[in-house]
Amino acid sequence: MQTLTTLIAANGLVTAFAVVGLTVWLSNALSRWLTRGRIHGSAIAILLGLLAAWWAGKVTGGSRGVADIGLLSGLGLMGGGMLRDFGIVSTAFGVQLGELRKAGLVGVAAIVIGVLVSFVAGAAVAVAFGYRDAVSITTIGTGAVTYIVGPVTGAAIGASSDVLVLSVAAGVVKAVLVMVATPLLARFIGLNNPQSAMVFGGLLGTTSGVAGGLAATDPRLVPYGAMTATFYTGVGCLLGPSLLYFSVRALV
Repeated sequence: MQTLTTLIAANGLVTAFAVVGLTVWLSNALSRWLTRGRIHGSAIAILLGLLAAWWAGKVTGGSRGVADIGLLSGLGLMGGGMLRDFGIVSTAFGVQLGELRKAGLVGVAAIVIGVLVSFVAGAAVAVAFGYRDAVSITTIGTGAVTYIVGPVTGAAIGASSDVLVLSVAAGVVKAVLVMVATPLLARFIGLNNPQSAMVFGGLLGTTSGVAGGLAATDPRLVPYGAMTATFYTGVGCLLGPSLLYFSVRALV
């Protein structure tokens, strides 16, 4: 047992991949058994990860979630910015450029409109719950854009840790809702071809939510929706700490 423990601790990143792989396998199994595929396995995996991070914080008293447990410290590297950004960029693979060009200005407009609508909705919720300073409103609003844009924006403009957590929570709720609702609504909104998938990804933008929802609808559409959703995340990260923040500060 001591040898095994030493081996696991010395290969933290390999252990992290194994733990995440087992979590995804379990989540997909729960998706099939409990929801008959209506809730995608990735949504269940996100919830399990959040629960594990909360439990680890209670047990260790740390601030890095499961990574504060010695044997699972490799999750801190795996969940860091480098591999996260690699995972986002990798969603672009599998896209046929000919199909991407067909989206044209409609796809670009969908990204801009999607970012602005999500931000306004999130900012309105922040104001409704009593936040009046520009930093908090902007951070929570960009969290509704995606759970990546929120922390990036909040860190850039000096948001407090509790507001950063709320921005992540807003993005996670959005991602789960998109995952669950996409296969249920796909038939009614014509989500059955690459062009509509690109517009869909550009409007909603949450890469994990769009990818999970499209995977449950038609796996062939995933690269197209994920491509515009990835651009959506980039546009949100650019606009959040700049144009959107200054606009909110001018208003409040």
